[in-house]
Amino acid sequence: MSVSAEGRQGFCLPPAVSRSLLCLLFVLVAVTGCSRADEGGSVSPTTPSSPPTADTPATETSTTTTTSPTTTVVETIPPDTIAPQALTIEAFPVPAGSRPHDVAPAIDGGVWYTAQGSGQLGWLEPSTGQTRHIDLGAGSRPHGVIVGADGSAWVTDGGLNAIVVVDPDTLDPVVFPLPDDRPDANLNTATFDGRGILWFTGQNGIYGSLDPASGEMTVYDAPRGRGPYGIATTPGGSVYLASLAGSYVGAVQPDGSLDILEPPTAGQGARRVWADSSGSIWVSEWNSGNLSRLRPDSDQWDTWALPGDASTYAVYVDDRDIVWTSDFASNAIVRFDRRTEQFTAIPLPHSPGDVRQILGRPGEVWGAESAADHLVLIRTNE
Repeated sequence: MSVSAEGRQGFCLPPAVSRSLLCLLFVLVAVTGCSRADEGGSVSPTTPSSPPTADTPATETSTTTTTSPTTTVVETIPPDTIAPQALTIEAFPVPAGSRPHDVAPAIDGGVWYTAQGSGQLGWLEPSTGQTRHIDLGAGSRPHGVIVGADGSAWVTDGGLNAIVVVDPDTLDPVVFPLPDDRPDANLNTATFDGRGILWFTGQNGIYGSLDPASGEMTVYDAPRGRGPYGIATTPGGSVYLASLAGSYVGAVQPDGSLDILEPPTAGQGARRVWADSSGSIWVSEWNSGNLSRLRPDSDQWDTWALPGDASTYAVYVDDRDIVWTSDFASNAIVRFDRRTEQFTAIPLPHSPGDVRQILGRPGEVWGAESAADHLVLIRTNE
């Protein structure tokens, strides 16, 4: 018998039975809802994970899915959060004559830079624009700077022919000179490997290592003589360097020897290198104007030509695995998105600017206009 809209007529169940049926109905609805959630139905979004760091590469992951008889490698790259056309450059003046060469974001929020023109190590406070300079010694001509795990600034100083470390609290420099039989190495760049050993390059034909704990230093002759310039470490702790004059990339082996890896373009002038989160090596090619990538696991090279008659100097891969280069010919920092294989040039504030090195931290990409006495910043998280 049907039940009227008002519920005053028709068949009615006893109250006890009604309560039992309602309980049963509630259980069925709850179970059904759980089953749908488990089957991929509408559920609450999860909180995204933190941005990847060099120690925990997570921006790009390669997973292997096997479907007999073939194997498919799937590369997952999360989308960037900012459109390239929205990017702008902020400029921070440093003392006249500084000629800043390399930069290294400090753990306190500041930025270290090598004041090559004045022979000092500089430090910038971005929030105020305040700078300070630290004397490294008579004859200093610093080139590269990186930051150690404790916040200390490590400098490759061609004028002193030494590695110099500056404590961020005391600001006192400690000098590690190269051996007497290695004069005028023209020191360039440094990096820490996975064991905490500092590796460095000298453009006059050397590369070497320094154990910060013991002070023990070893210097090696580079293959093909002159050329070692940029150097970087992969997330797995391996070290690669670039030889500008030798036109090759070198992989440092456990015994200190160097395996030569040849980019596809002859005489390309590999200047700097950087690793992305998957361990691929990106190379800026000064002579050819190209940007190249080596996948060490497969020995596969990929090469892209920057727009125009480029002179590609620096290369850096940020926390989102976006690749950044500097181009002297267009006086720009250039963004490369390998998903679309598109370059976006961001003009420098001054001409010439001459950005020779790029480094960053999550949300920030830093460079130094060595010809204009300014540091420059591109914010990537706004």
